[in-house]
Amino acid sequence: MAGERNQFEETIKLTDKQRKARRSRSVAIAVGLAILVVIFYVATIAKFGPSLLNRPL
Repeated sequence: MAGERNQFEETIKLTDKQRKARRSRSVAIAVGLAILVVIFYVATIAKFGPSLLNRPL
């Protein structure tokens, strides 16, 4: 069955413009995710205060 499926699969060839657009979207998603992580980190520190780092283990 896997051999039959491979016969009918078509690959999509992206143009340079499409590749550039995909790369731009990927970078935008990565930057947005990084900003979200920083916001959550800052919000956590703000909520618990700096004493969070000085607690006894």
